[in-house]
Amino acid sequence: MRLSFKTSPQHVEWATLRDTWALGGQLAVFEGVWMNDHLTDMAEPPGPSLEALTLAATLAHLVPGKWIGHAVLSNTFRHPAVLAKAAAVMDHATGGRFILGLGAGWHEGEHAAFGIPLPPIGQRIDRLESAVAVIQALFSAAAAEPPGVTRPDPYYPLQGAIALPAPLTPGGPPLYLGGQRRRGIALAARAAAGWLQPGTDAGDAAYFAGRRADVIRAMGAIGRDPAGFAFVGQVHVGPSRADAGVALDQARRIAREGATEIILGMPAAGGPAALERLARDVAEPLRAELG
Repeated sequence: MRLSFKTSPQHVEWATLRDTWALGGQLAVFEGVWMNDHLTDMAEPPGPSLEALTLAATLAHLVPGKWIGHAVLSNTFRHPAVLAKAAAVMDHATGGRFILGLGAGWHEGEHAAFGIPLPPIGQRIDRLESAVAVIQALFSAAAAEPPGVTRPDPYYPLQGAIALPAPLTPGGPPLYLGGQRRRGIALAARAAAGWLQPGTDAGDAAYFAGRRADVIRAMGAIGRDPAGFAFVGQVHVGPSRADAGVALDQARRIAREGATEIILGMPAAGGPAALERLARDVAEPLRAELG
Protein backbone atom coordinates (compact mmCIF):
# COMPACT_ATOMS: atom_id res chain seq x y z
CA MET A 1 0.00 0.00 0.00
CA ARG A 2 1.28 3.42 -1.00
CA LEU A 3 1.57 6.23 1.56
CA SER A 4 1.44 9.81 0.36
CA PHE A 5 1.22 13.27 1.89
CA LYS A 6 -1.08 16.10 0.83
CA THR A 7 -0.46 19.83 1.05
CA SER A 8 -3.40 22.07 0.18
CA PRO A 9 -2.61 25.22 -1.83
CA GLN A 10 -4.76 27.40 0.48
CA HIS A 11 -3.32 29.97 2.93
CA VAL A 12 0.29 29.08 2.17
CA GLU A 13 3.17 30.83 0.43
CA TRP A 14 4.72 29.23 -2.63
CA ALA A 15 8.14 29.19 -0.90
CA THR A 16 6.70 27.25 2.04
CA LEU A 17 5.31 24.62 -0.29
CA ARG A 18 8.61 24.53 -2.15
CA ASP A 19 10.48 23.76 1.06
CA THR A 20 7.88 21.21 2.15
CA TRP A 21 8.00 19.32 -1.13
CA ALA A 22 11.80 19.47 -1.12
CA LEU A 23 11.77 17.69 2.23
CA GLY A 24 9.08 15.28 1.03
CA GLY A 25 11.31 14.34 -1.86
CA GLN A 26 13.90 13.11 0.65
CA LEU A 27 11.53 11.15 2.94
CA ALA A 28 11.44 7.52 1.81
CA VAL A 29 8.25 6.75 3.74
CA PHE A 30 6.22 8.79 1.26
CA GLU A 31 5.75 7.47 -2.27
CA GLY A 32 3.44 10.21 -3.48
CA VAL A 33 2.29 13.79 -2.96
CA TRP A 34 -1.15 15.28 -3.58
CA MET A 35 -3.06 18.56 -3.41
CA ASN A 36 -6.63 19.77 -3.92
CA ASP A 37 -7.95 22.12 -6.61
CA HIS A 38 -9.76 25.30 -5.58
CA LEU A 39 -9.59 28.94 -6.65
CA THR A 40 -10.16 30.28 -3.10
CA ASP A 41 -10.11 28.86 0.41
CA MET A 42 -13.91 28.47 0.16
CA ALA A 43 -14.43 30.71 3.21
CA GLU A 44 -16.49 33.90 3.49
CA PRO A 45 -14.97 36.32 2.62
CA PRO A 46 -12.78 34.25 0.27
CA GLY A 47 -9.12 33.76 1.13
CA PRO A 48 -6.05 32.84 -0.91
CA SER A 49 -5.42 29.70 -2.93
CA LEU A 50 -2.68 28.96 -5.45
CA GLU A 51 -3.76 27.43 -8.77
CA ALA A 52 -3.19 23.72 -8.36
CA LEU A 53 -2.13 22.40 -11.75
CA THR A 54 0.49 25.10 -12.36
CA LEU A 55 1.65 24.69 -8.78
CA ALA A 56 2.23 20.96 -9.18
CA ALA A 57 4.26 21.65 -12.33
CA THR A 58 6.52 24.11 -10.49
CA LEU A 59 7.16 21.64 -7.66
CA ALA A 60 7.42 18.34 -9.52
CA HIS A 61 11.21 18.43 -9.84
CA LEU A 62 11.52 18.47 -6.03
CA VAL A 63 10.00 15.01 -5.60
CA PRO A 64 11.76 12.82 -8.19
CA GLY A 65 10.51 9.25 -8.32
CA LYS A 66 7.33 10.01 -6.38
CA TRP A 67 3.77 10.03 -7.69
CA ILE A 68 2.01 13.40 -8.02
CA GLY A 69 -1.75 13.77 -8.12
CA HIS A 70 -4.73 16.02 -7.44
CA ALA A 71 -7.66 14.94 -5.32
CA VAL A 72 -9.36 16.15 -7.40
CA LEU A 73 -9.13 18.60 -10.30
CA SER A 74 -12.49 20.25 -11.02
CA ASN A 75 -13.84 19.50 -14.49
CA THR A 76 -15.61 22.86 -14.47
CA PHE A 77 -12.33 24.81 -14.31
CA ARG A 78 -10.62 23.53 -17.49
CA HIS A 79 -11.65 22.31 -20.91
CA PRO A 80 -10.78 18.59 -21.02
CA ALA A 81 -8.69 18.98 -24.18
CA VAL A 82 -6.52 21.59 -22.44
CA LEU A 83 -6.37 19.37 -19.34
CA ALA A 84 -5.28 16.40 -21.47
CA LYS A 85 -2.44 18.50 -22.91
CA ALA A 86 -1.37 19.62 -19.44
CA ALA A 87 -1.54 16.06 -18.10
CA ALA A 88 0.72 14.89 -20.94
CA VAL A 89 3.31 17.48 -19.88
CA MET A 90 3.06 16.34 -16.26
CA ASP A 91 3.39 12.72 -17.39
CA HIS A 92 6.70 13.56 -19.08
CA ALA A 93 7.91 15.81 -16.25
CA THR A 94 7.32 13.11 -13.62
CA GLY A 95 8.72 10.21 -15.62
CA GLY A 96 5.29 8.62 -15.89
CA ARG A 97 4.27 9.24 -12.28
CA PHE A 98 1.43 11.72 -12.67
CA ILE A 99 -2.09 10.72 -11.61
CA LEU A 100 -4.93 12.65 -13.23
CA GLY A 101 -7.51 12.95 -10.46
CA LEU A 102 -10.77 14.44 -11.75
CA GLY A 103 -14.16 15.34 -10.30
CA ALA A 104 -17.33 17.09 -11.42
CA GLY A 105 -16.81 20.32 -9.41
CA TRP A 106 -18.94 21.46 -6.50
CA HIS A 107 -18.21 24.70 -4.63
CA GLU A 108 -20.80 27.29 -5.63
CA GLY A 109 -19.09 30.36 -4.22
CA GLU A 110 -15.87 30.17 -6.20
CA HIS A 111 -17.72 29.41 -9.44
CA ALA A 112 -20.05 32.41 -9.02
CA ALA A 113 -17.20 34.75 -8.03
CA PHE A 114 -15.18 34.01 -11.16
CA GLY A 115 -18.06 33.66 -13.61
CA ILE A 116 -17.55 29.93 -14.09
CA PRO A 117 -20.80 28.06 -14.79
CA LEU A 118 -21.80 25.41 -12.26
CA PRO A 119 -24.66 23.42 -13.81
CA PRO A 120 -26.97 21.22 -11.71
CA ILE A 121 -25.34 18.00 -10.55
CA GLY A 122 -26.92 15.84 -13.27
CA GLN A 123 -25.49 18.04 -15.99
CA ARG A 124 -22.12 18.16 -14.23
CA ILE A 125 -21.97 14.36 -14.35
CA ASP A 126 -22.97 14.47 -18.03
CA ARG A 127 -20.02 16.80 -18.63
CA LEU A 128 -17.69 14.67 -16.53
CA GLU A 129 -18.61 11.59 -18.57
CA SER A 130 -17.90 13.53 -21.78
CA ALA A 131 -14.64 14.90 -20.37
CA VAL A 132 -13.38 11.43 -19.47
CA ALA A 133 -14.15 10.19 -22.98
CA VAL A 134 -12.40 13.20 -24.56
CA ILE A 135 -9.30 12.86 -22.38
CA GLN A 136 -8.99 9.14 -23.07
CA ALA A 137 -9.49 9.75 -26.79
CA LEU A 138 -6.69 12.33 -26.79
CA PHE A 139 -4.43 9.89 -24.92
CA SER A 140 -5.08 7.19 -27.52
CA ALA A 141 -2.79 6.11 -30.34
CA ALA A 142 -5.31 7.47 -32.83
CA ALA A 143 -4.67 11.02 -31.58
CA ALA A 144 -0.94 10.73 -32.29
CA GLU A 145 -1.23 10.70 -36.09
CA PRO A 146 -3.48 11.87 -38.94
CA PRO A 147 -6.40 11.93 -39.34
CA GLY A 148 -6.60 12.36 -35.57
CA VAL A 149 -9.68 11.86 -33.45
CA THR A 150 -13.17 12.98 -34.36
CA ARG A 151 -15.78 12.64 -31.67
CA PRO A 152 -19.25 14.21 -31.75
CA ASP A 153 -20.22 15.39 -28.28
CA PRO A 154 -22.76 17.92 -26.94
CA TYR A 155 -20.13 19.52 -24.68
CA TYR A 156 -16.61 18.83 -25.97
CA PRO A 157 -16.64 17.75 -29.65
CA LEU A 158 -13.39 16.81 -31.37
CA GLN A 159 -12.78 17.22 -35.09
CA GLY A 160 -9.57 15.71 -36.44
CA ALA A 161 -7.81 16.36 -33.13
CA ILE A 162 -4.13 15.40 -33.02
CA ALA A 163 -2.57 15.60 -29.55
CA LEU A 164 1.21 15.65 -29.86
CA PRO A 165 3.52 15.07 -28.18
CA ALA A 166 1.78 11.97 -26.88
CA PRO A 167 1.96 11.13 -23.17
CA LEU A 168 5.00 9.22 -22.00
CA THR A 169 2.73 6.56 -20.50
CA PRO A 170 0.93 4.48 -23.17
CA GLY A 171 -2.75 5.37 -22.94
CA GLY A 172 -1.93 8.40 -20.81
CA PRO A 173 -1.48 8.90 -17.08
CA PRO A 174 -3.80 6.87 -14.83
CA LEU A 175 -7.18 8.50 -14.34
CA TYR A 176 -8.65 8.46 -10.82
CA LEU A 177 -12.20 9.71 -10.35
CA GLY A 178 -13.88 11.20 -7.31
CA GLY A 179 -17.51 10.24 -8.03
CA GLN A 180 -19.53 9.44 -4.90
CA ARG A 181 -23.06 8.73 -6.11
CA ARG A 182 -24.57 6.20 -8.49
CA ARG A 183 -23.48 7.71 -11.82
CA GLY A 184 -20.07 8.80 -10.55
CA ILE A 185 -19.43 5.34 -9.11
CA ALA A 186 -20.52 3.71 -12.39
CA LEU A 187 -18.22 6.01 -14.37
CA ALA A 188 -15.24 5.15 -12.16
CA ALA A 189 -16.04 1.45 -12.43
CA ARG A 190 -16.05 1.42 -16.22
CA ALA A 191 -13.53 4.11 -17.19
CA ALA A 192 -11.08 4.88 -14.38
CA ALA A 193 -7.91 3.34 -12.97
CA GLY A 194 -8.84 4.34 -9.43
CA TRP A 195 -11.36 5.93 -7.06
CA LEU A 196 -10.65 8.65 -4.48
CA GLN A 197 -12.31 9.18 -1.11
CA PRO A 198 -13.29 12.88 -0.90
CA GLY A 199 -11.55 15.20 1.51
CA THR A 200 -14.92 16.12 3.00
CA ASP A 201 -15.21 12.53 4.28
CA ALA A 202 -11.54 12.05 5.12
CA GLY A 203 -10.87 9.62 7.96
CA ASP A 204 -14.28 7.93 7.73
CA ALA A 205 -13.48 4.23 7.31
CA ALA A 206 -17.14 3.22 7.11
CA TYR A 207 -17.70 5.68 4.26
CA PHE A 208 -14.60 4.41 2.46
CA ALA A 209 -15.69 0.79 2.86
CA GLY A 210 -19.19 1.49 1.59
CA ARG A 211 -18.06 3.32 -1.53
CA ARG A 212 -15.36 0.75 -2.23
CA ALA A 213 -18.02 -1.96 -2.12
CA ASP A 214 -20.20 0.10 -4.46
CA VAL A 215 -17.37 0.43 -6.99
CA ILE A 216 -16.57 -3.29 -6.86
CA ARG A 217 -20.25 -4.13 -7.28
CA ALA A 218 -20.49 -1.80 -10.30
CA MET A 219 -17.38 -3.39 -11.81
CA GLY A 220 -18.88 -6.83 -11.35
CA ALA A 221 -22.04 -5.74 -13.14
CA ILE A 222 -20.03 -4.94 -16.29
CA GLY A 223 -17.65 -7.88 -15.99
CA ARG A 224 -14.60 -5.84 -15.04
CA ASP A 225 -11.98 -7.42 -12.76
CA PRO A 226 -11.15 -5.07 -9.83
CA ALA A 227 -7.60 -6.43 -9.60
CA GLY A 228 -5.18 -3.55 -10.05
CA PHE A 229 -7.83 -0.89 -9.46
CA ALA A 230 -6.73 1.78 -6.94
CA PHE A 231 -8.85 2.63 -3.91
CA VAL A 232 -7.45 5.76 -2.29
CA GLY A 233 -8.37 6.80 1.25
CA GLN A 234 -7.76 10.21 2.79
CA VAL A 235 -6.99 11.22 6.38
CA HIS A 236 -6.53 14.74 7.73
CA VAL A 237 -3.74 15.13 10.30
CA GLY A 238 -3.94 18.12 12.64
CA PRO A 239 -0.98 19.85 14.27
CA SER A 240 -1.01 18.21 17.74
CA ARG A 241 0.28 14.85 18.97
CA ALA A 242 -3.31 13.93 19.88
CA ASP A 243 -4.38 14.73 16.30
CA ALA A 244 -1.67 12.42 15.01
CA GLY A 245 -2.95 9.60 17.22
CA VAL A 246 -6.48 10.00 15.89
CA ALA A 247 -5.22 10.11 12.31
CA LEU A 248 -3.09 7.00 12.78
CA ASP A 249 -6.10 5.08 14.06
CA GLN A 250 -8.24 6.30 11.13
CA ALA A 251 -5.55 5.31 8.64
CA ARG A 252 -5.29 1.84 10.18
CA ARG A 253 -9.04 1.38 9.81
CA ILE A 254 -9.07 2.54 6.19
CA ALA A 255 -6.13 0.25 5.41
CA ARG A 256 -8.07 -2.69 6.84
CA GLU A 257 -10.98 -1.81 4.55
CA GLY A 258 -8.86 -2.41 1.46
CA ALA A 259 -7.17 0.89 0.60
CA THR A 260 -4.35 0.61 -1.92
CA GLU A 261 -3.13 4.10 -1.01
CA ILE A 262 -3.65 6.43 1.94
CA ILE A 263 -3.19 10.18 1.55
CA LEU A 264 -2.21 11.92 4.78
CA GLY A 265 -3.24 15.57 4.62
CA MET A 266 -1.29 18.17 6.61
CA PRO A 267 -1.76 21.89 7.35
CA ALA A 268 0.19 23.35 4.43
CA ALA A 269 1.23 26.50 6.30
CA GLY A 270 3.03 24.29 8.83
CA GLY A 271 5.77 23.77 6.27
CA PRO A 272 8.59 21.26 6.58
CA ALA A 273 8.23 21.00 10.36
CA ALA A 274 4.62 19.80 9.98
CA LEU A 275 5.70 17.26 7.36
CA GLU A 276 8.44 15.96 9.67
CA ARG A 277 5.83 15.43 12.42
CA LEU A 278 3.48 13.77 9.95
CA ALA A 279 6.21 11.35 8.90
CA ARG A 280 7.37 10.58 12.44
CA ASP A 281 4.01 10.32 14.19
CA VAL A 282 1.76 8.81 11.50
CA ALA A 283 3.44 7.62 8.30
CA GLU A 284 6.40 5.76 9.81
CA PRO A 285 4.36 3.89 12.47
CA LEU A 286 1.76 3.02 9.83
CA ARG A 287 4.41 1.75 7.43
CA ALA A 288 5.99 -0.34 10.20
CA GLU A 289 2.62 -1.95 10.94
CA LEU A 290 1.62 -2.55 7.34
CA GLY A 291 5.01 -3.67 6.06
